[in-house]
Amino acid sequence: MVTTADFVGRRVVVEVPATIANLGAGYDCVGLAIDLSLRVELSVEHLPGNTATDLEIVGEGAGEIGPDRGNRFVEALETGLRGHGIGYNPGDAWRIRMTNEIPLARGLGSSGAATMAGLLAADALGGGDRASPVTMADAERGALLAAATAIEGHPDNIAPALLGGFVAAAAATDGVTAFRFDAPDELRVVLFIPERRLPTAAMRRVLPATVPRADAVANLARVAIGVGGIAQGDWSVLGELTQDRLHEPYRAAAYPQLPVLVAAARAAGAIGACLAGAGSTIAAFSLASDAVAERIGAALTGVAAVHDLPGAVQIVHARNDGARVIER
Repeated sequence: MVTTADFVGRRVVVEVPATIANLGAGYDCVGLAIDLSLRVELSVEHLPGNTATDLEIVGEGAGEIGPDRGNRFVEALETGLRGHGIGYNPGDAWRIRMTNEIPLARGLGSSGAATMAGLLAADALGGGDRASPVTMADAERGALLAAATAIEGHPDNIAPALLGGFVAAAAATDGVTAFRFDAPDELRVVLFIPERRLPTAAMRRVLPATVPRADAVANLARVAIGVGGIAQGDWSVLGELTQDRLHEPYRAAAYPQLPVLVAAARAAGAIGACLAGAGSTIAAFSLASDAVAERIGAALTGVAAVHDLPGAVQIVHARNDGARVIER
């Protein structure tokens, strides 16, 4: 049986982008990759009597993410290795170096990125020879999406993390089905990232078990228009897609600044604005100049200050390149 002992001395480097899930009405089914990233360098060492993970983090999560096997990257890595029929050899240790630009518990897909990074690292160790999911066969991509969704639970984060760009994805009878589209270079994403954290599990608990039919129909219509418009290259449909009636109104009870921040971004010139994932980040979108994006950011900062919500603005772009193996 192949075990991790066979990989002692191996080094793998992977990179995965941050994501914005939901995009308003596309609850649990659409997402967008953006140009913040998680880079992980993994090496396998044999340390008799010491099975601890040696973890170093630069950037977001430094001093917070633990090295034990509850770490999402380690969990996905070992799950992926088992899927390749590779057993864990007691005494082997993971030496992990993370460079992370993705804030934790802010709705930007940090756990999804870690999950995908772990599975890609396992694939590289297990014999995969594809540097990018774009060059994978459909079955390979499908297997990665299914494995990552089984761990993470949210294909709207996992799919754009793997594939890049704008992705519509959902669990289907034969796995996860995903359709991706490139985002235009001129699309600017203005992020207001509060200091406040909103764990996904807690923000899901505020959602009702049932919703009014009119709200469900309104969301279905906006997702249909949004995906159809983006498929044709019309990104102005973000104005409709980012208007939600299934989760944001209920999450506003736990996050009262949400509706005023979204309204301020739109008033400042955003074509659309919404809660990123489960929050707390607000994402606003512009196809105009840098000056308009900066005006949107200033409006978000000003309204947040009035409502006693410390945070920072980052202006980023969509990322059409998904996860990749840099070194194997």
